[in-house]
Amino acid sequence: MFDRRRSQPGNEGDTATDPRVVAMTNTSKAQILVVDDEQMLLDMVSDALSFAGYDIVVATDGLAALSVVRNQRPDLVILDVNMPEPDGFQVARSLHSTDPDLPVLFLTARSDIDDLRTGFEAGGDDYLTKPFRLEELRLRVEALLRRAGGGRPPATTLICADLVLDDAQHRVTRGGDEIILAPVEYRLLRYLLTNTGSVVSRIQILEAVWGYQYSDSVIETAVSQLRKKVDKGRPKLIHTVRGFGYTLRPPEP
Repeated sequence: MFDRRRSQPGNEGDTATDPRVVAMTNTSKAQILVVDDEQMLLDMVSDALSFAGYDIVVATDGLAALSVVRNQRPDLVILDVNMPEPDGFQVARSLHSTDPDLPVLFLTARSDIDDLRTGFEAGGDDYLTKPFRLEELRLRVEALLRRAGGGRPPATTLICADLVLDDAQHRVTRGGDEIILAPVEYRLLRYLLTNTGSVVSRIQILEAVWGYQYSDSVIETAVSQLRKKVDKGRPKLIHTVRGFGYTLRPPEP
């Protein structure tokens, strides 16, 4: 269990019995859970997003974060990677296993491709490398919330050869076998399926899947992981068009 402390006028004297979890309420557009064991960074991120109008809940370790999500499912989790166990990757895996649609944004000092791969496989939707600008954080938060909100296209079924994406059930199968995808992999596959037979550029993919300009390494990592799940041991569907982008098409007869 945990208590909340609201930063509302007249409540300055309220205290929380659990110092790991604090809530600060403002005119909210969405509720965001910020998780970091570094108090200075936690305060900086929380203050900036609270000032932007979000309802902020903070936790200083992974166990407190999991408790927050169980009790009051937030709209977005901003999660530091380098925490004592459970670290950010472990927390993300736990969250993804119970709520695969909950957006997760990692804050990390790591930028190695292997770390990015670990983050996406754990269920992360995005990452921001420290040090970062608060304005960039705000833009990414808005993009993640926009994708998770009411702007999502109507549920439908997309098919290419024996690959089936059922949007209503949020389920992907190939040859009848279910394929478990991380959120960013699902969005990437859906975009490729929507454009079956067409070549889409890296810029188009970045805008459609991530919602902002980013480096090619992010796309390459996501496509590589998606191929392992969709194409491994089967006729190839996802193809690289060198110098331009990617395409998804049925196997040659």
